[in-house]
Amino acid sequence: MGQIVRTGAGQVEGTANGAVSVFRGIPYAAPPEGARRFAAPEPPVPWQGVRPADRFGPVPPQAGMVPGTPPPWQAADGLDCLSVNVWTPDPGAAGLPVMVWIYGGAWRFGRAGEPMYDGSNLARAGVVVVSFNYRVGFEGLGHVPGMPENRALLDQIAALRWVRANIAAFGGDPDRVTIFGESAGGSSVALLMAAAKQTRGLFHRAIAQSVAGQPLPVADAERAMRLVAEAAGVPATADGLRSLSPERLLAVQDAPLAAIAAHPEDWAFGDTVTCYAPVLDGDVVTGTPWSVLARGVRRDVDLVVGYTTDEYRLFADQLESLGSLSAAVAAAALDDAAAGAYRQAYPGLDDRALAVVLRSDAVFRMPSTWLAEAHASAGGRAYLYEFAWPSPVMDGVLGACHAIDVPFVFGNADGAFGAMLLGTPPPPAFGELSRLVREAWTAFAHTGDPGWPAFTPAGAKTRMWDLPLRIESDPLRASRAIWRTASGLETGRGTDSEGGTGLSAG
Repeated sequence: MGQIVRTGAGQVEGTANGAVSVFRGIPYAAPPEGARRFAAPEPPVPWQGVRPADRFGPVPPQAGMVPGTPPPWQAADGLDCLSVNVWTPDPGAAGLPVMVWIYGGAWRFGRAGEPMYDGSNLARAGVVVVSFNYRVGFEGLGHVPGMPENRALLDQIAALRWVRANIAAFGGDPDRVTIFGESAGGSSVALLMAAAKQTRGLFHRAIAQSVAGQPLPVADAERAMRLVAEAAGVPATADGLRSLSPERLLAVQDAPLAAIAAHPEDWAFGDTVTCYAPVLDGDVVTGTPWSVLARGVRRDVDLVVGYTTDEYRLFADQLESLGSLSAAVAAAALDDAAAGAYRQAYPGLDDRALAVVLRSDAVFRMPSTWLAEAHASAGGRAYLYEFAWPSPVMDGVLGACHAIDVPFVFGNADGAFGAMLLGTPPPPAFGELSRLVREAWTAFAHTGDPGWPAFTPAGAKTRMWDLPLRIESDPLRASRAIWRTASGLETGRGTDSEGGTGLSAG
């Protein structure tokens, strides 16, 4: 018999994984179906007796992320996807730090039950680990007339409120919560920090891995919704969209991508990885995360933020359409002078290689750096890192690509994605570097100090994650200088009312 814990909605029984107790599939909100579809999350429906918490809950509607693998969602799964999972080293303890994981997936994919996200290794370091599902794609981020925008973020806030109310029963300290996430999850961390009104008191530290660019204008989301409705043959209304089954909506939700590819200059998405991302609703999302943090609204929250060296190498299909530097400059909404500046700053690279550098900067590396810069300039404590360990697969063509850091954070090389990035089995260096990363992440959750110097805009001290470990001063100095003067996109400026480079990748 596993451990039994009482939550606000009822009792749950977990299972044991060695010294760690695991509770899976606990509802944190009511199923977003029927009249609740496309609505903000509502409290979970209470249950009687002891609910088994031995399996992950259904995933949000989505296609498969890794080509050739079956999709994690099937029509029979429905929409009852809003659940949390908890790994705890001691449910009977008190005051353990809490780490809440937010998955990425280009805002179209993702599930808390991904094998790579198993929290057991982190929990063994004396922290309570939480993960949860949130709605993705059109269900979570599509514009629906009369319904709230940014439902994915509203789900995340509801999950954090569940943690606040219930985590003490699992041994965690609700006043010592660290949120962490990568790509769309890292962007979520940044946006949740900026949403001070809605999230104050729900977390106290934050780790943002590969933060993507800027929120999107509502007008783009409205245009995308009309293309989806047209493709489905239903009115562009809440009732019309709600009439679509989840599988039918999933089949047409990418209809706007063709229009974006045909006329990218007319859209703020920046690329065609996805047509869904948080929008500037004026409530939860009021501006770029760095422009909001520059006002000092969350200087009480300690921040770790970083990027990978070769972020954009993962998006090989995108590089085919951005194979020249001039195309990458246009996609990043930079002026013509930027092309020459990049050639001068990175001598010896051909146009294609420079396009990779520029897109890595535009979509991930600069937004991550701006976040650290804004937070530190406003009086907050920030720590910057660059993950530089290169993938050994495909003769090294991926380099230190987007998402390469995630297996190291959890200490798991399992699943299709881990094998794709690390190979099978992973090289011996994986175990050592993963141990060091996990020690830093859990130390930060315990104390607020990950073990390297805090970031300052002048010195820009940066932890380089590779073996051996090292500290560099401002490794993106050249790129920062270009972006500081190009198109008004430097820290604290940019578009609080327009989309710019977009939050679309990741």
